[in-house]
Amino acid sequence: MSHLHPIIAITGSSGAGTTSVTRTFEAIFRREGLGSAIIEGDSFHRYDRKEMRARQAEAEADGDQHFSHFGPENNLFAELEALFRDYAATGGGKRRKYLHDTGEAAPYKQEPGTFTPWEDIPAGTDLLFYEGLHGAVVTPEVNIAQYPDLLIGVVPVINLEWIQKLYRDKHVRGYSAEAVTDTILRRMPDYVHYICPQFAHTHVNFQRVPVVDTSNPFIARDIPTADESLCVIRFANPKGIDFPYLLNMIDNSWMSRANTIVVPGGKMELAMQLIFTPFIWRMMERRSRARGAL
Repeated sequence: MSHLHPIIAITGSSGAGTTSVTRTFEAIFRREGLGSAIIEGDSFHRYDRKEMRARQAEAEADGDQHFSHFGPENNLFAELEALFRDYAATGGGKRRKYLHDTGEAAPYKQEPGTFTPWEDIPAGTDLLFYEGLHGAVVTPEVNIAQYPDLLIGVVPVINLEWIQKLYRDKHVRGYSAEAVTDTILRRMPDYVHYICPQFAHTHVNFQRVPVVDTSNPFIARDIPTADESLCVIRFANPKGIDFPYLLNMIDNSWMSRANTIVVPGGKMELAMQLIFTPFIWRMMERRSRARGAL
C-alpha cells in the first residue's frame, strides 16, 4: 500500500461482471478529475491467443484436461506483482495491452489476440487501476494482494457467473454452448485454487444473487436482469462505513450481518458510487498530504 501512489484493484473471474464495475470507477475518475494508469488483467497472460491454443492442444494431447487462463503457468504473476510494487514505490512500472478484437487491434496494426509491446506507465498519474483475474493472488512465490490500497471482489453466485459467461461467449464471441461448457470444466481446478481464495483478501466484495430460477445455467436463454437480482456487499473491515447513510440512500436495502448490506440489483452502481467516492476522496487527501511532506 502507498499513500503517494495508490492502487485500486478489481478482481473476479471471466464473466463475473468486473467490466461494469470498471465503468463505475471510470465515471468517478472523470467526475473527480483524476488521471489513472489503467491495467487490464488480460495483458498479463503469458501467451497470445494463437500460442495459447497451440499449448492447450499440446496439453490435451498429453492428457492435461485442466489447462486454463486461471493458473500460474499461463500468467505472469511475478511481473504483475513487480508492477504493483514498482508503482507503489515510484508511480512507475511496465504495462502492455491485450488486443481482444479487430477494433482494438486496428490502431496498432496488429492481429487480434496479440499483445502490444511493453511500455512505461506515463509519469504523473494519480493512481493505478487494475481490472482482471488476479488482483489479489497469493501463492508461495508471490503476494499481489498486499499492494492495493482498495481491493474489490466481484463474485456472482456460480450459476449466474456461468450464465453470464455462456451468454457472452455464445452471442458475442460465437462459441458453441458445448465449447463454453468445456472451458468451464477445464478451468475448474484453477478456479478453485487461484480465483476463489482471492476473495479472502479483498476489502469489499460484491456478490450478485439472482432471485429467479438459475438451477440449470446451461439451458438459460437470458441473463437475469439487475431487477431480478440482489447484490450482497461485504466489508472485510466495516469500521468507518456509514451503514445508516447507505440504508437511507438506497431504497429497499437492509443489513444481513454486521459487515454486510444487501441492495436491489438495480442499485448496485449507485451503491458503488456512494461507497467508493468517499474512499477515493480519502485516498487523494492522503496522497496530497504525502506529497506535501516530501
